[in-house]
Amino acid sequence: MLDSRNVLLFEKQAQIAKAIAHPLRIAILNFLKDGEQCVCDIAEHVGSERSNVSRHLSVMVAGGVLKSRKEGLKVIYELRTPCILEFFSCVSRVLEQQARDNEKLLRIL
Repeated sequence: MLDSRNVLLFEKQAQIAKAIAHPLRIAILNFLKDGEQCVCDIAEHVGSERSNVSRHLSVMVAGGVLKSRKEGLKVIYELRTPCILEFFSCVSRVLEQQARDNEKLLRIL
């Protein structure tokens, strides 16, 4: 049986996973890898309305993935911990393995 400390840790990890679990959020994280950006530039880069992007940014700030600050009338966002991008490198390796497995299956068929 899991002890309460592990349960709390797993719950917090799940909250972070939920905060990044959307294709637009992943695109935003990828865009922010090179440094902080304002909502207007993020929205333009991902090709979505500012209001939609702002909602996704709020989810990621609440999840502790991003941090924000005001600069005049602009809100600037950046990765709270850039190591979150390492997760996507791992996901890419999983996808590569799945592709290799599917290739093997196709050869059998």
